[in-house]
Amino acid sequence: MTKKYSPYQTMLAVLDEAGKKLGMKTSDYVEMRYPEKELTVAVPVMMDNGETEVFEGYRVQHSSVRGPAKGGVRFHPDADIDEVKALAAWMTIKCAVVNIPYGGAKGGIKVEPSKLSQNERMRLTKSYITQIAPIIGEKRDIPAPDVNTDGQVMAWMVDAYSKLRGENVPGIVTGKPIELGGSLGRVEATGRGAMLTLMNYVKEAKLDPKKMTVAVQGFGNVGSIGAKLMQDQGFKVVAISDVGGSFYNKKGINIEKAMAYAKINGKSLKGYTEPGLENIAVKDFWALPVDVIFPAALENQINETNAKDIKAKIIVEGANGPTSLEGDAILAKKGVVVLPDILANAGGVVVSYFEWVQNLENFYWEEEYVNDKLTKIMKKAFDNVWQLSKEKKVPMRMAAYMVAIKSVVQARKLRGV
Repeated sequence: MTKKYSPYQTMLAVLDEAGKKLGMKTSDYVEMRYPEKELTVAVPVMMDNGETEVFEGYRVQHSSVRGPAKGGVRFHPDADIDEVKALAAWMTIKCAVVNIPYGGAKGGIKVEPSKLSQNERMRLTKSYITQIAPIIGEKRDIPAPDVNTDGQVMAWMVDAYSKLRGENVPGIVTGKPIELGGSLGRVEATGRGAMLTLMNYVKEAKLDPKKMTVAVQGFGNVGSIGAKLMQDQGFKVVAISDVGGSFYNKKGINIEKAMAYAKINGKSLKGYTEPGLENIAVKDFWALPVDVIFPAALENQINETNAKDIKAKIIVEGANGPTSLEGDAILAKKGVVVLPDILANAGGVVVSYFEWVQNLENFYWEEEYVNDKLTKIMKKAFDNVWQLSKEKKVPMRMAAYMVAIKSVVQARKLRGV
């Protein structure tokens, strides 16, 4: 019987190894092994048929030592407390890697959102916020979009929380529509951060993007926008994949056309066609002869089953935790460079931080300014991780964890915790 994948155990294993490589005792960073708070809530929802259903929801605050807890909320049938704990911990690490003054949090509801009407999703969202309201706040814990949530869901959250407070509180979440205090550049930020990380690596490795091919797994916000931005930099995107199917065109895929199709096709690539495009099996997707794979879907997508088939030399992790421990070990033996999620997909939380600052100041920035600041922060974070990776002769993921642990441990010491 195959053991159940535990993202939290994966996080702990890498955390402990990073601590050892820093010469630390477990007691030096032991607080990072445990969330500060775990909340499981019942989320009652009046359905359109007049009956009430109760869904299970979660909010985990992993750390607030470097600032307010920060992290998204996902709606997914496989959401559980173990997954949310891991995602919250990765947020702590991610925020420390890019050196923004946040700790980590995450939330989720165990639900299949595609089976809900728009009004049911709204009532679900507002019920969830009411249940977790006692532990969140614009200077305590700030939710954001994640899998199957978006700006509209954030708008409902703002409304529900503001009514509880009796005042408008736009800073309670990030990833909002522009009309409600969202930041220009936020929608593109995670995909842009992945592109910037890949470009930073390509420059260090002295590679030419115009001679490189990319396969993109997951074609939601992160995957599609990241693919488009990589294509703009000269990379040839030859494969895209989502729950609707996997598609390959060795001459390159028209990403803008694919994005437009998915937008009007229920956010799915199912049925997409263009000249030269062929449908391929999922197992064949991972084995494609490409230079870069950009996994931008869910956890545990690269694992002991498919890692051995991967021919790409670079993995840019757009999703959170897309590579299992076993998959990581196989890739390392093959010499594959993994640009880890806690660095590569941090663009989203960086611009979420910008949005939050704008909300608190009630002063809003131009998109060019947002993108320029994001570019500088991602470059500095990459340089710090890259240099430590070279100095300690460790993979980029391990170096990123080491950067983060040092930052969090130092903050705790300075605070006298």
